[in-house]
Order: sequence, then C-alpha cells, then structure tokens
Amino acid sequence: MPLAVTEQELEQLLSDVPFTNSYGFRLHSIGDGECALSVPFQPGFERPGGIVSGQVFIAAADVAMWLAIMTRLGMKEAAVTAEMKTSFLAAARKEDFLCRAKILKLGKRLVYGVAESVSSRGRLLAHHTITYIRTDDASAG
Repeated sequence: MPLAVTEQELEQLLSDVPFTNSYGFRLHSIGDGECALSVPFQPGFERPGGIVSGQVFIAAADVAMWLAIMTRLGMKEAAVTAEMKTSFLAAARKEDFLCRAKILKLGKRLVYGVAESVSSRGRLLAHHTITYIRTDDASAG
C-alpha cells in the first residue's frame, strides 16, 4: 500500500512549521505508520549539568508520531496529542540522537503508538508511549 505522503512533503512541513524548525529536526526515514527523525545537538538544548533537556526528547517523539500518522492519513486529516508518557533511560551529552515512532493501533478516533530515542551508538535514551486523537478540525489542539 502506498504511503499517504511523500518524504518531500514531510521534509517541507518540517522546514515550514516554526516549532519543528527551531529544533532542527531532519527526516531520517518513513514507512507505513512509521517515522524516524534525526535530532542534531544544539548548545541551546543543554540543561544545567551538561545533559540534553528532556523537552527535546519529548518534542522529537511528538513530532515523529505526528509524521508517522501522516504516512497513513495524509496531511489533510488532523490528529493532535491526547496523552504522552516518557521514561528517560540514559542521558545524552552534546550528541545527536535519532527518534523513531511507530503506530501500534490506528483507530477511528484514537491512535496509539510508541517512540524511542537512541544515541548514535544505539544506546536507548528515552521510551515514549503516545496517544493521538483524530479531529475533524485541523485547527484543534
């Protein structure tokens, strides 16, 4: 089954939307119900103590799931985050990381998924469980 969006469409979205653009997220890969983002390190990501702030992992997981949903539903149908739980498992220090999101269940109203953030050496940094709600209004949420 063909994907509902192209890599080029998602890359354009990442560059056009201010909140994704400010993080510097780059599309690594997409598949059916899946998306991986490269997250390049920025000095502004550091919190006291020199580790990458948790908000960067949360934002990457949220955006990766948003794009994973678009691979199934396209860019016209709206879906917004309803719930997210993040477990931080290891610290990242001045390093890039990869965030992979995958849809587990695409329901009529809710979308359930998981995401993992991993270091360039494959070390698991954070695990995320995410629920999105499909909306009729693209301006919701």
